[in-house]
Amino acid sequence: MTEERQAQYFDLIDKLLQCPNGQEPEILEAHSELIDANFVEAMARVATMFAHEGNQDGAQFLFFLARELAKQLGLYPDFKNSEAAKSEVPNKE
Repeated sequence: MTEERQAQYFDLIDKLLQCPNGQEPEILEAHSELIDANFVEAMARVATMFAHEGNQDGAQFLFFLARELAKQLGLYPDFKNSEAAKSEVPNKE
């Protein structure tokens, strides 16, 4: 990933953090060319940094958004529909 692309990711994350509640989908749609696995990873890194700095609200928001984007991109398993969830866990005896 280039430094320019990384700067674009961080700029988009900043826009998401500053936008009025509910406008996130519009912002993401307007910057859809940046939505990829690396963007999700950048959001998780920023969220982790926020958590370490005590900004729990910002961290939770970014983790939630990163998880939702990861699901949309097919990067996050849907355990409810996975084969592993359908099969029973063997009993320990």
